[in-house]
Order: sequence, then C-alpha cells, then structure tokens
Amino acid sequence: MSGSYREAYAASAQDPNAFWLEAADAIDWITKPTKALDDRTAPVYRWFPDAELNTCYNAIDRHVLAGRGDQTAIIYDSAMTGTKKFYTYNELLEKVAAFAGALAKQGVTKGDRVLIYMPMIAEACFAMLACARIGAIRSVVFGGFASHSLASRIDDAKPKMIVTAEAGARGGKAVPYKPLLDEAITLASYKPEKVLIVNRGLTEFTTVAGRDLDYATERQKHLNDLVPIEWVDATHTSYILYTSGTTGKPKGVQRDTGGYAVALASTMKHIFCGNPGETMFCTSDIGWVVGH
Repeated sequence: MSGSYREAYAASAQDPNAFWLEAADAIDWITKPTKALDDRTAPVYRWFPDAELNTCYNAIDRHVLAGRGDQTAIIYDSAMTGTKKFYTYNELLEKVAAFAGALAKQGVTKGDRVLIYMPMIAEACFAMLACARIGAIRSVVFGGFASHSLASRIDDAKPKMIVTAEAGARGGKAVPYKPLLDEAITLASYKPEKVLIVNRGLTEFTTVAGRDLDYATERQKHLNDLVPIEWVDATHTSYILYTSGTTGKPKGVQRDTGGYAVALASTMKHIFCGNPGETMFCTSDIGWVVGH
C-alpha cells in the first residue's frame, strides 16, 4: 500500500486479491484471511470469506493491549449542553464492556438486532461498540425521525432491544425522545422485548413496567464485567442503516464486518490521511453512514 496513488491503483488492478489481503494486515484477526473476495455468487460478493474478527476489539482492546490505554479515544463536545468530556481507551473499554454486559444480561446474543435511537451523546457510541463486542447487529436510526418513520424501521429490523435516551437538546431546550419511541412501538406490528433508557435528566418521562430499563442501573450491575469478545465471520452483518424513505419504503442496507473494517482502515490512512495521535472531527449524525 506504500508509494504513490498511481502505483497503488495499478497494484489493485493487476492483483486485487493480493492488494486487499495486504490491506487486511492493517487490522487484527482471530483467523486471518487467505482470500480477499469470493465472487462465486456475483454480483453478491463476500469479502474475506474464511476469516474471523471483531470490530470492537479492533476499535478498543487492541489499543489497550498495545499500551495506548491512557491515550484519548473519544472527545465528546456538546454545544447544546456545554459539556466536554475526554474518554481514554481504558475508560472506553470499561464503558463499552459494562454496556455489553447490560445487553447480554437481557438475552441479546450474536445475530440479534439492537436498534439505537439516540441523540449524539457518548453513550450512543458505547451502544454501537457494545453491540459489536457481542456480535449483535446494530441499526442506528437518526434521532430526528418521527414515530411513524421509526415504527417502519422497527418492523423491518425486528430488534430484540431498543436503546434510547429520554431526550436530546437543541437550542437550549429539551427535545423528548421517549414519547416518540413509545408511540412508534405502539404503531409497529413488531414489539421489542426491552427498551434501555439513558436518563440525562433533561425532562420527565414515563416507563413501561417489565419492558423499560434504566441504563445507569443496569450499567452499575456490570461495572466489573469484561464481557468477552464474540469473534464473528468476516461475512457476519455488522450493522443495518436505512435509506431515507423519501421515494418509497425505507430499505435496510446491510454492511458486513470484515470488508467494512478493512475498507475503513484503508480509507482512514489513504484518503483521510489520518495518523495515530491525530483527531478526526465528524459533524454527521451516527444515523447516517458517514457519521457512523
């Protein structure tokens, strides 16, 4: 992957399998790939079909194990609440492992879907990474969607659990999420088993007995849990994001795990030119693919 763009492009065209297998060395695998692309069922392609990995491990654990645990991993900077927090890789691992423990305790396992309907807060990232840690498939729905739009995505993804916050904040005012979610679940034909709520203390809200759980309470139960990594096939679905639905029924786009991870690593290095220790700032909501 070294050298000029022209050289890299030529290498990718001449021997794409070798090119992408070299690119795959940028991430960690529990079972390394021996083949980049399985095109036997083209145009439905499968990337790194004989490999296994975990994206949460690649995002957090490997950096902690490499001695970078005290390095900043995430900066949460909210103009809406005036809050700014720095999370190290060590702190991020603790937060995500506890979140994963809360999900696993409620029966969320590999292959289950978890829908995330949240404002842009750090816990939204914890939830995404926690899903990846246990092999659950996350579907992040933009927090600006109304109940009927959310309901259609619930019916399609059929999540075992929904993670939300009681409210977001905009222009100094609380923007309630919980009532919109409750209405969406009422409208949806499919009913999730549990709803995990991050209570930010911005507004009052009602809970549904037997269904709704408090994030702080559940997290406290799993503070000392280091939920083990669930290694998944590279072809395992990592997440589902939905099209806007402006021209018809929203369509769920599935991204695999291995191809997605390798493409991201390659993109960060060769397109965004991001280097260790540098900061990437993204203004997109995590409900959209760029922010995701």
